[in-house]
Amino acid sequence: MSNISKVFLDLFKNEKTAGIVLIICTVFSLIIANSVFQSSYLEFWETPLRIQWGEFNFLSHHGKPLTLAAFINDALMAIFFLMIGLELEKEIYIGELSNPKKALLPVMGALGGMLVPAGIYLYFNYGTDTQSGAGIPMATDIAFALGILSLVGKKVPLALRVFLTALAVIDDLGAIIVIALFYTQDLSLISLSAAAGIWLLLFILNKLKIKLLLPYMVGGIIMWYFMLNSGVHATITGVLLAFVIPFGDGEKNSISNKLQSALHYPVSYVILPVFALANTAVIIEGDLGGIFAQHYSMGIFLGLFAGKPLGIVLFAFIACLLGLCKLPHGINWKQMIGVGFLGGIGFTMSIFITLLAFDPITHQDYINNSKFMILITSLCSALAGYLYLSFIYRKK
Repeated sequence: MSNISKVFLDLFKNEKTAGIVLIICTVFSLIIANSVFQSSYLEFWETPLRIQWGEFNFLSHHGKPLTLAAFINDALMAIFFLMIGLELEKEIYIGELSNPKKALLPVMGALGGMLVPAGIYLYFNYGTDTQSGAGIPMATDIAFALGILSLVGKKVPLALRVFLTALAVIDDLGAIIVIALFYTQDLSLISLSAAAGIWLLLFILNKLKIKLLLPYMVGGIIMWYFMLNSGVHATITGVLLAFVIPFGDGEKNSISNKLQSALHYPVSYVILPVFALANTAVIIEGDLGGIFAQHYSMGIFLGLFAGKPLGIVLFAFIACLLGLCKLPHGINWKQMIGVGFLGGIGFTMSIFITLLAFDPITHQDYINNSKFMILITSLCSALAGYLYLSFIYRKK
């Protein structure tokens, strides 16, 4: 292997690179959305898609073709959630979540990191038409949080990285549950029953120890279509599919492990960057001070920047105080505060929930301004976490 290809491979595997790619895509999207190409750029993402079989369009939602942006958010993000589900499955069977006492610390941290931010948001927005956005500050972006932690350097103990990974995975599971419970549209029992029936069939294949990936993928695609038209958000399909794909003993040759490895790079370097391009086209205009003064803006900023570290550290501290769990060796509460700040990097997941929380027809301004606040707050949380952790490790 040549030196150039080896450098590229090392760069490609580096989590910092995935974070940098996301940042580049976000900045590019922001620039284009606020340039003379604004109209063309926004119209591009609204291009209708069709995969026809006679009169039947597989890419349709309630009889209407999916737009390119909707396909990214409903279909490609289902693949992202499939990878998250596979990671969660692995953690539950053989990882940090396999030991109940070890699992309780990140579980309690994630619980606090969801409840406290949501509570702060509702404090500013309860009883208004923006209260549906309470799920926005509950989420943590795994890729960015781990990427920023890796920038701190080799002084960061492995236990802290493992804790943040488990915390972020559980946090994403919480976001998925919130989406399923609170961001479900009018239910179609026929479509939902069809999706449930397919999932049950795949579960039976799992129990029969069918270890070919093809039937699970085909079943997953069909289940996704019915879920799309059921009223439950289609991305839930990814998580449901993950838990029926055979895990076995967690060996490297299991189809679950192979699929997770195969999805890592496409998700990190294609799906999430494309999601960023399609969903960070924020039009910055008018009074920025007016945007910051909005109740939902304050809820997002304070929920992510202050609520996340407060909730994560407080709930973890209470759990340790009660003797339910303890801090891993080599980690102290100063380091936990730094991880709490990194938990405030909402980005991908927060933007995703924003798209579900507000009606794009009647409340497009809410969506646009919320995205802007998520970007600003995620940047502040990333800087705060990086500078704080760099300071305590340099001092140490």
